[in-house]
Amino acid sequence: MPEQLAVTAEPLGTAGVDRRPRRALFLAGLIITVVFVNSCLFGLLAVLLRPGVDFWQGLLAVLYVGPVLAIQLLYFSRPAVRLDTRLAKAMLAVQACLAFLPTLQFEAALSSLTTLAAGSALLLFRPRTGWTVFTVFMAGTTWILWTYDETWLGAVFDSVTAIFYALVVYLLTWLARLVTELHQARTELARRAVAEQRLAFARDLHDLLGLSLSAIALKGELVHRLLRKSLDRAREELAEITGIAQRTLSDVRSVARGYRELSLDKESRTAVSLLSASNVAVRVDLAQVELPVKLRTLLAKVLREGVTNVLRYTGVEHCEITVRENGGRVALEIVHDGTAHEDVPEETAESLRRVTEEVAAHGGKLSAGPDAAGRWRLHAELPVPDRIEPTETALTEGSGHWSRIDARKVQGMLTAVFIIFGLSAMTRAFMLTDGWSLALIAGYLTALTTLQLSYFARPNVRLRSRQSYALLFVQACLIFLPLIPLGTAWVSLPSLFAGTALLVLPPLAGWTAFAVTAAGVVLIRIAYGTDFLGGFYTFASILNTGLMVFGLIWLIRLVTELGETRKRLAEVAVAEERLRFARDLHDLLGMSLSAIALKSELTSRIMDIDTGRASDELLEILGLTRQALADVRSVASGYRELSLDQESRSAQAVLVAADVKVRLEIEHADLPTTVRTVLAVVLREGVTNVLRHSKVERCEIAVRRTGDGVALDIVNDGVVHGRPPKPEQPVRVEAPGSGITNMSDRVAGLGGKLTAGVEADGRFRLRAVVPV
Repeated sequence: MPEQLAVTAEPLGTAGVDRRPRRALFLAGLIITVVFVNSCLFGLLAVLLRPGVDFWQGLLAVLYVGPVLAIQLLYFSRPAVRLDTRLAKAMLAVQACLAFLPTLQFEAALSSLTTLAAGSALLLFRPRTGWTVFTVFMAGTTWILWTYDETWLGAVFDSVTAIFYALVVYLLTWLARLVTELHQARTELARRAVAEQRLAFARDLHDLLGLSLSAIALKGELVHRLLRKSLDRAREELAEITGIAQRTLSDVRSVARGYRELSLDKESRTAVSLLSASNVAVRVDLAQVELPVKLRTLLAKVLREGVTNVLRYTGVEHCEITVRENGGRVALEIVHDGTAHEDVPEETAESLRRVTEEVAAHGGKLSAGPDAAGRWRLHAELPVPDRIEPTETALTEGSGHWSRIDARKVQGMLTAVFIIFGLSAMTRAFMLTDGWSLALIAGYLTALTTLQLSYFARPNVRLRSRQSYALLFVQACLIFLPLIPLGTAWVSLPSLFAGTALLVLPPLAGWTAFAVTAAGVVLIRIAYGTDFLGGFYTFASILNTGLMVFGLIWLIRLVTELGETRKRLAEVAVAEERLRFARDLHDLLGMSLSAIALKSELTSRIMDIDTGRASDELLEILGLTRQALADVRSVASGYRELSLDQESRSAQAVLVAADVKVRLEIEHADLPTTVRTVLAVVLREGVTNVLRHSKVERCEIAVRRTGDGVALDIVNDGVVHGRPPKPEQPVRVEAPGSGITNMSDRVAGLGGKLTAGVEADGRFRLRAVVPV
């Protein structure tokens, strides 16, 4: 077996199944169930424990509570149920009637049922109508409470609490449904972004190739007519066809390279690995800057070239790589303390010139040389464009995407909920005390609400951190320390600490803190004279509001994370589509244009000798041009099925036209379409490389069955610098350009392997093996 260079690649787009949304929905459903059941249970117990309530009255109360709760849990809270239907509105009407009717029998005892209907109204209707219905329902609830409460402070407290619960009903249900919608539509944004990218591809291809290929077709027909009239004019037109084909081929390769997106983060990690391996101390400081794809790719190129240049210096001990954004411009700097060689390689200077020109073409500037401190410094600065690329527009305007508008809406609602929660506690304080105690209570309640909203309720805060642990301790102090001076007048928000502990602490510690908080508050109330039933209500209230706090913040964080994940998935899909475009552009159009240029030169040489053969070659040029136009459309649309038989015949014709002796051995039958297409692309690109990279005289092409797969072999002589490898030093052949990489990506995508290398007899072998 010859020593060969194995080229393989991981299939693109592979990702594990994200099971977080399922677990999240289960947990969200559990929280919603506990919170809603608890809310209804308070009212039901108030009825059942009333003096003089008989069995039938208790049963009637259960019959009111049961259907209202069932509608909420089994209909409105189910993510799969559509809420924009007449049935949903009819269910809301039934729920509202059952929620308000108990007032006739039980006064305000079951008023908590109306909060479920009010929260559901915000889910069913558009904002203006929803808030109108919500206001009507809450006005009815407030009237009931003011009618039947014994004191006006009690009515205020119950009314504020009812508004709080109604908003929580809406937020918990809506966020749980939004988690499902985001998960189910996780590929929608990617499809939209890819569609936008394909439109951009189509425009680029039309501008780049449409006119050139049309010109080749027209000139080819003109030459065909001129063969019998004026050979000199025909020769001139053929020279133009050759020039157009060669220029277009160069443009195709340039565009294909330009569509290959590079990752700045990945390049920085590669740079650290390379420099560390050379015993260079590296410091990398990359600011998180949102940049367009082309700008990110260009900065990655500059970074790659800069690090390559660092490795060409001697005595480098320290290197710093920084990326900063300031005033609408982004700057990349690479600084090191090495010494340049006296004879700077020409390729080094040339590569820096190319990168400098590319940076200048984007409106930026690049400088490289020693600074005032004697260190070598590369500084590249580029403007950040205000105009958003079509793909990025799709990423930000995708239907159903978790947008900034959604985030602002939820944050506004959450702020209102926590402020109302604090007002409810303050109203309770007015019922228990006055004077300086009220000022103290107002102070720490304001501090608690501010801390919750400014830190713990922000979705981008890292909760498992030392800062979060410290602020959780501060929150605990604000809640429990006022107990010392206030005594029986102590009013606070212990459920804030209970719910936040579940978010900040590890699960076991979080639930322990939750349970200790609830039990501790119950014991405090009992110590200050509360009876057993009051202690039970206290425990149930902390359980309810603590889970509300945890559920709201956790769901907001989850929805935000899912929205960002969808965006990242779309960005990956677009990057893969750009790679696919670059690969197809190189593989499918490269050979057609090379063949057009080659056959144009051949026709020009033989037209004086054999007009008939020259006419046949021109017809083949026209056929290749039509094929290239079809390939342009297929590259832009993303779908292309190639015939292995047709490609083998085309390869043979192109090689024969180049005076290459060809031996074909094609043995395949019933191959899957994807396998045939990949092998056809490898054959096309392999033959193109044969003509481009070697002085070939003989070429063998074979497709054979090999066990449970199929193998394609392309073997040719005339390899430049080809030589048999020594046993102790195997020869590796690196093919320039992107052809080998493209082919290996395609083959690896089917689970196969591609190898390329020089055999012992000096011939070059390209081999692709694909399982069937």
